[in-house]
Amino acid sequence: MSAHPGTHDDGTPGPPWPTDWMRALLGLCTLRALETGPSYGYAIIAELEQAGLGVVKGGTLYPLLTRYEGAGWVETEWRAGTSGPGRKYFSLTTAGRAELERHRRRWQEFAAVTCDFLSPGPPGTDLPLSNTTERRTGP
Repeated sequence: MSAHPGTHDDGTPGPPWPTDWMRALLGLCTLRALETGPSYGYAIIAELEQAGLGVVKGGTLYPLLTRYEGAGWVETEWRAGTSGPGRKYFSLTTAGRAELERHRRRWQEFAAVTCDFLSPGPPGTDLPLSNTTERRTGP
């Protein structure tokens, strides 16, 4: 495992997490980024990066936000810029907050099951398997 999310095991720079992991979690993390209030695309990207999730490209984020707007989870508002062009702000709707909570709860359940399964030893224990080539089985 890398010492820092932005490095490979050998210390060289690289993407913090496998692409398929980020693809699976980007929607949930984007909803979470909007939980505290309206934000615009670049700020969402910066928040995700600061959280250690890596760099998300606008070409990935904006279509997701558009889909969420179509689903009724996000609403948009154009705000005039003080020293530049206006920005499109995104905010969670009531349905979006409900979806965030539903996905958050399901992710926590899934993560707990996954962590248990990936831990050494039989599921639900901290004991290592006597033979690491054995397949884990439940009680």
